[in-house]
Amino acid sequence: MVQFTQRKEKNKNLMGNLTCKMGWRNENVVQEGIIFNIQRFTIHDGPGVRTELFFKGCPLRCKWCGNPESFQKQIQLGVYRKKCISKNKCGACLEVCPQQDALQFYRGKLVAIDPTKCIGCHACYDACPAEAIKKWGESMTVEECMEIIRKDKGYYTRSGGGVTVSGGEALLHVDFILELFKACKAESIHTCFESTFHGKWEDLEKVLPYTDLFISDLKHMNPDIHKQYTGVSNELILENLTKFSKTGKEIILRIPVIPYVNEDEENIEATANFICNEMEGRVRTLQLLSFMRLGEEKYQSLNMEYQMEKVKINRISFQKKITGIANYFNNRGIHCLVGTKEKQ
Repeated sequence: MVQFTQRKEKNKNLMGNLTCKMGWRNENVVQEGIIFNIQRFTIHDGPGVRTELFFKGCPLRCKWCGNPESFQKQIQLGVYRKKCISKNKCGACLEVCPQQDALQFYRGKLVAIDPTKCIGCHACYDACPAEAIKKWGESMTVEECMEIIRKDKGYYTRSGGGVTVSGGEALLHVDFILELFKACKAESIHTCFESTFHGKWEDLEKVLPYTDLFISDLKHMNPDIHKQYTGVSNELILENLTKFSKTGKEIILRIPVIPYVNEDEENIEATANFICNEMEGRVRTLQLLSFMRLGEEKYQSLNMEYQMEKVKINRISFQKKITGIANYFNNRGIHCLVGTKEKQ
């Protein structure tokens, strides 16, 4: 796994000036994307062993999201308070910061960086010896991404794997990803595009010819409830999924099953009706993802509230309910499994 919250010194070889090895470069398109994580050898988002690139920026604000560092499109700094040595014993961040009032301290330790005052120079991140300041995001070129991707081509071939792009929302970087996927297809690498489908249909159309598999969510069928828990209505998402079902491309649909939000019978039945009627059942697999408390430390690092803190469940009974939901979908003729697998 390559995480861009590591020290800059450790990333110099990875993020250095790489030479383009192919003739597909187009100077008229976006050549850099902002990526906050690259996971190698992942097996959860698409078939086989994969390299997954996570892009920053998302139009949704799902209350259960485990990646709050993906919300904003720009590079951000986060603070892990427990790692701070203190401004009295260290103070390296204060020495280099040109906007010191952006650094917020409590009892001598750095607790937050005010994004309204930070000028984005990231000098404090470079100077911190304790890794108390984390950098969420890194600008990368297509060539730099391909350099990482090529390292695992042997695993893709043996396992039927490839490259997956995710987020955040990958559609916010569609022109960059288009060039990345062109490069992948030029080397016969399987491509997977994970998206909320909350974006312009024209952007989805751009990547259709170069994408082998899509992954998307159905979070809730009621537009008002969807907006309450994700910040946006589901109307655009459902419209795009309906159009997509007529393209002949394969898609994996997922339902993040959230207690007290979308596991009720009315929503489950409405979801099945949409898949069977509007999408004409053209779904490769429907995957049910059980709610997990994820990313709480990352919320704290960004001085954000984790909104699912009060949600308590009995894990055994909740999993039994999810199994029952899977049985319902299968009885409706929709291939459905619990988790990210596609086979029992």
